[in-house]
Amino acid sequence: MILGHAHASVIEAIRAAAASGTSYGAPTEIEVLLAEEIIAAFPSVEKVRMVSSGTEATMTAIRLARGFTGRDLAIKFEGCYHGHSDGLLVKAGSGLATFGTPDSAGIPGDVARNTIVLPYNDPASLARVFEEQGDAIACVIVEPVAGNIGCVPPRPEFLNSMRELTLRHGSILIFDEVITGFRVAYGGAQELLGIKPDLTCLGKIIGGGLPAAAVGGRAEIMERLAPLGAVYQAGTLSGNPLAVTAGLATLKLLKELNPYPELERRGANLEKGLRDAAGELGIPSTVNRVGSMLTAFFAEGPVTDWPSAKRSNTDQYARFFRAMLDEGVYLAPSQFECAFVSYAHTDELIEKTIQAANKALQESIHR
Repeated sequence: MILGHAHASVIEAIRAAAASGTSYGAPTEIEVLLAEEIIAAFPSVEKVRMVSSGTEATMTAIRLARGFTGRDLAIKFEGCYHGHSDGLLVKAGSGLATFGTPDSAGIPGDVARNTIVLPYNDPASLARVFEEQGDAIACVIVEPVAGNIGCVPPRPEFLNSMRELTLRHGSILIFDEVITGFRVAYGGAQELLGIKPDLTCLGKIIGGGLPAAAVGGRAEIMERLAPLGAVYQAGTLSGNPLAVTAGLATLKLLKELNPYPELERRGANLEKGLRDAAGELGIPSTVNRVGSMLTAFFAEGPVTDWPSAKRSNTDQYARFFRAMLDEGVYLAPSQFECAFVSYAHTDELIEKTIQAANKALQESIHR
């Protein structure tokens, strides 16, 4: 909720849209306007298909990449979450390339076998897999800024090599920007990092708080989706009029306000405050931040991947979480989640959060 919860303009837009109907099962003008806004914000996106969730977006992107390339294998990275479709609920520990085993009950091994899991921020392991199996790899899907092991920025050479390898081997590069899209910059992480993927998955902010997501990318790939192509995708609630209305109202406000410089400043203040609070008490910690997303890990730094994130003291975090809740600050209850600064978090609220953290850290030592 980059504008904060229940922004008056967004709520009013939803209210007006609801008066005309809550679901049509057919495209609307607002859906087209939202797609045009996404295309204008992301130069890599030439066509857009609306869906209802980030899981649907990533599932569709993987199917589309396989249909376009005629290949089966997909690469993902350890600790990156791309929704709960069968082929993506897979990880493979801290080794190099290995075929995944299911990470949830109910997933057939034959499905998971088509997913290769590699370490995040490790371009060498990616290069080795492409050297061995490049002609069988349909796609690489990645969170350009990892957000599901806590906030972990990419090393520049990691994404650069990924782009070069996928181009060389005819594989599709998919950026999962469900979290980072319109969050770290209006044009997402790809604007911030200067890398153009083939397909982009978006969600969260493009729904303005209602269920909406999208997959977009190069026209020649997107045109493989039915009804133009043979890759099937459909959904009665895709492009729901209330959700696309809330999303379009949110994106218009983001363009008007341009909150990103202010979010960067407030995020930096919170980062410093959390780091200083832990440092003064001698508590091992590392604060990772990209724009308005950040994580305070209770671990000696640096935190660059899942193995280094796993070194965090989760008991310490649990005590900190409960102490912060007592102070009126609701953080994510897991050490491995991001915190997000919204435009509604004023300087006063940031300062109150820092003061609460100082008190909560002191209390957490003794709990």
